[in-house]
Amino acid sequence: MSYESDILRDWYLLFHFGSAEEVLGDVAFDSSKLPPGCLEFPVATVEAGGIDGPVGRALDIGCAVGRSSFELTKLASEVIGIDFSQSFIDVAEEIRQGKKIVYRRYNEMHLPESLRVNLTGEVKLDRVSFEQGDAMNLREDLGRFNLVHAANLLCRLTEPLKFLNRLPELVTEEGTLIIATPATWMEEYTPRENLPRGTTLDYLKEHLSETFEFQRVHELPFLIREHKRKLQLSTSQTSIWKRRG
Repeated sequence: MSYESDILRDWYLLFHFGSAEEVLGDVAFDSSKLPPGCLEFPVATVEAGGIDGPVGRALDIGCAVGRSSFELTKLASEVIGIDFSQSFIDVAEEIRQGKKIVYRRYNEMHLPESLRVNLTGEVKLDRVSFEQGDAMNLREDLGRFNLVHAANLLCRLTEPLKFLNRLPELVTEEGTLIIATPATWMEEYTPRENLPRGTTLDYLKEHLSETFEFQRVHELPFLIREHKRKLQLSTSQTSIWKRRG
């Protein structure tokens, strides 16, 4: 499915901004047994960095419809959110501008109902900007960042090494890098010759360890609702790295 489709936009808005009641209120199973935190993934990946105090600049690559970028404004004085999908970037910018965003939740796929985005918490809207861009070919004048966050991006890149090789010049010395991926490598996205030869974490260590010190890894659950009878429960391997001085 195209990342520019209205249906995918709706799914991601619910994934990023839907409340527990909006996501699960009408499902036909006992949702109490779902893993804790699976509905707060865009927040959990930011918190996984373990950053307590304020930082200068943050970059959210693969920001989708923007929830993690908004969360990063609680830590950083400047946040840039970048995504390949112009549709995602457009709606993230509309949210930033305070516009009323109405999207669809699907009961059955032919029976949608309207919901509205509610952005809660102490978000600093004047600290964030959004732009369309390619993680494998980011603009040269982005500068450097104290925190770089990339969630559920890596295994959807045709040439992931282009992205990984750019990271040393994006992260400041002693800066933090957060990479979350479900490692759903598929040849329709990444050609066979560009796939990791072993585990994804070993692949990251091989290509990052010269510049970054591996800190820790978490398995963070996330739930994406397509309709009330089809919900995808996954985990994303979230590794934290510190740029060497």
